[in-house]
Amino acid sequence: MTAQPHHSSQPQQWPRELRLSEAGRILKVTFENGRGFDLPAEYLRVMSPSAEVQGHGPDERKTLGGKQNVAVTEIEPVGSYAVRLSFDDLHTTGIYTWDYLYELGARQTEKWAHYLAELKAKGLSRDRPGEK
Repeated sequence: MTAQPHHSSQPQQWPRELRLSEAGRILKVTFENGRGFDLPAEYLRVMSPSAEVQGHGPDERKTLGGKQNVAVTEIEPVGSYAVRLSFDDLHTTGIYTWDYLYELGARQTEKWAHYLAELKAKGLSRDRPGEK
């Protein structure tokens, strides 16, 4: 009988480089496996892993509107596994692990389409603040 591998907190994906461009509107992330993603600040903000956005379970997750013009103002390392992104709307509690950034990049089209559908269903707008 083989032992199940112990789940460690080591990320599956490691970034090679993180760089802000377009005055903080785009976070360019390049991973060791060669894949790279241009992640818009708006997308990162509305997908923040913080409790403020995610709640403490799927039923508590908030859909945020009005983040179309948000920018990332700071990237702060958190240990060797993540970064804390600060946004110009004063949101600073999202800690983005390397694996989560990779997932956001790899599934960006699907996640963004889902977000836009949620906005529409809840009567929210990308350019008008609000949350539901």
